[in-house]
Amino acid sequence: MRRLLPAPLLSAALLVVWLLLNNTLAPGQILLGALLALVLPLLTDRLRPERAHLRRPALAVRLLLRVLWDIVLANFEVARRILGPEAALRPRFVWLPLDIRDPWGIAVLAGIITLTPGTVSSDLTADRRYLLVHALDVDDPAALVAAIKQRYEGPLMEILT
Repeated sequence: MRRLLPAPLLSAALLVVWLLLNNTLAPGQILLGALLALVLPLLTDRLRPERAHLRRPALAVRLLLRVLWDIVLANFEVARRILGPEAALRPRFVWLPLDIRDPWGIAVLAGIITLTPGTVSSDLTADRRYLLVHALDVDDPAALVAAIKQRYEGPLMEILT
């Protein structure tokens, strides 16, 4: 079954997107969408990178909740800072040394940083050892690095193999 349907979630998403784009449930469109949903993942299977393996799904849920909470708090903090005096802001680029080596983990970490208001990941060194992070207000670069490593990178390293 795995050879015929290498990515079932991708196939389902392709079918749904096809039907939404065509805005119809006509039998011909359903059939064509199903055909594309089966064939495209088969043709592109070798192009997809190695799949991530979750070791601790419960920790992944806790990390997700932490990230959502941090996003809410950061929204309020960014609003407070940008409504205040501009001179009080201390924007800065900071190189974050990475302990995580898994490409999925690096991508997720960069995404978490970018999703959190006030920070954005902007570059990754070729050797994948440093991530460049821009933050809207940085008092202590070492504290920013320590917070990211403790709150996000550490749990990601435990979650992914």
